[in-house]
Amino acid sequence: MSQAIEERAKASELWSKLRFDPATGSVWLDEQRMLLLHTGSLGALRAELIRSLGEERAAGLLLRMGYHSGVQDAEIARRLVGKGLYEDVFLLGPALHQLEGVVEVETVSLDLDLDAGEFAGEFIWRNGWETQAHVSEFGVGDHAACWNQLGYATGYVSAFMGRRVQFREIECRCKGDPVCRIVGESLPEGERGEDLAPDNIASEIDAMAEEIHTLRRRLGSHSAPENLVGQSPAFLKSYRLLERAADSAITVLLLGETGVGKEVFAQWLHDHSPRRDKPFVAVNCGAIPHDLIESELFGAEAGAYTGAKGARAGRFARADGGTLFLDEIGDLPYPAQVKLLRALQTGEIDRLGSDRPQKVDVRLIAATNVDLQQAVAGGKFRADLFYRLNPYPIEIPPLRERAEDIPAFVDFLLARISIRHGRPVRGLTDKAMEMLRAYDWPGNIRELENVLERGVMLAEPGGAIDVDALNLPSSVPVSGMRLTRTGEVKDRKLDDMVRALPDLDLGAAEARMLDEALRRSDGDVGEAAKLLGLTRRQIDYRLKGRAESGE
Repeated sequence: MSQAIEERAKASELWSKLRFDPATGSVWLDEQRMLLLHTGSLGALRAELIRSLGEERAAGLLLRMGYHSGVQDAEIARRLVGKGLYEDVFLLGPALHQLEGVVEVETVSLDLDLDAGEFAGEFIWRNGWETQAHVSEFGVGDHAACWNQLGYATGYVSAFMGRRVQFREIECRCKGDPVCRIVGESLPEGERGEDLAPDNIASEIDAMAEEIHTLRRRLGSHSAPENLVGQSPAFLKSYRLLERAADSAITVLLLGETGVGKEVFAQWLHDHSPRRDKPFVAVNCGAIPHDLIESELFGAEAGAYTGAKGARAGRFARADGGTLFLDEIGDLPYPAQVKLLRALQTGEIDRLGSDRPQKVDVRLIAATNVDLQQAVAGGKFRADLFYRLNPYPIEIPPLRERAEDIPAFVDFLLARISIRHGRPVRGLTDKAMEMLRAYDWPGNIRELENVLERGVMLAEPGGAIDVDALNLPSSVPVSGMRLTRTGEVKDRKLDDMVRALPDLDLGAAEARMLDEALRRSDGDVGEAAKLLGLTRRQIDYRLKGRAESGE
């Protein structure tokens, strides 16, 4: 039986043990009372613990909290499995974690010998609430931070082994890895591992207060700068390049898709340059008619063309001493490219109708969403101008490559939109935020702002924006998955496989999959186990059962 089908069967069994009792205001999983908590509130509490106690002590507290939860879930799993295989008990651990909404768990490997007291396992975590909460509040850092989940795994497995099992998080999305990955192994007899005893911090509160105050000041100095929002690795890579160019006069070329915020980057660069007290002038080259672009950029004398009744300064002259931002420079007409190149080379501009050049001191920032090298090859853009514009290119990543920044963008944009329309809202529902993170955002931040603006208008005043108010496409493809309007995620391949079965005989489906795995591995049981995501002992058990039943 494949791991996906086996875990789905376990989840179905667990659901039958979950009971809601509105009369007494309680929720029960088997014989343990549970709570339904908002992840936003729990995340806020977690953040407050880190800020109040410091990261090391908060991590220890969250680890111990998870440890006790894992021990309690181990008791539930023992009762559910009864006299069944101990491998099945361990499979219930990931299923319980998923049922409780903590994290999606994938078993990579599991080697268990209860008689010898030996355990070794590797697991992948996806969509964990703790990771989302940490990254949303503190951004991507340089170490793993799924402390509560790690404590759960330690408590759950240790409760069965009767000896300490230690887990380590070797990959974590909190430090920029694609997934969270943990490995665990039983410790040598007598070794206690990490101390799980409660801290006594009363005597250290005064000293910690000053330490936390200093830490907050230090963290505050490295917070996201003004209108630039983000903590993702993709954003920080671009931001660090921007930061290094701020103090110089080098020409910067901002590259990226439409809507990624190129003008916001250009404005930040000007505001943090020595020219910050001088003008910042922005021009969209694609929005000005071709026959007027030269007069707009360089100015014109009276009578220089029909309708020019008086002399007028161009954008270069208005930006003198400051910064000129030329957006969509790939749309600049060829004749204007010649004059722009001369202005950059000589520091002089020629007004239309004038025979006297004018000196200007301008720092140029250009931006485009087209491939200028391809435009040069096609004869639409001058090669010498391209080389003049391209000494310091900065690629701004699209929103789909920085999904972890979406919650920060939502907070920033909702504050602005709510003030603009006088309609305060209470953020987004969890399902709506999940949908935003899964969407591909072809229009990038500009599209996100438009979606949120509609959400603000449709939400109840003071309420939260839900999925229907977002008005995103009813079906959004996400890397082989499908996100429906209600935010429900379905595994297409698994659904297709189940629909293709002539009936829902789980035993027959398991036998067919086992036969296919053995066929593909040429009868190698170990290889077949890898194909099915099971251990060799699990395959041996199933083959033994088939032999005893005469199948």
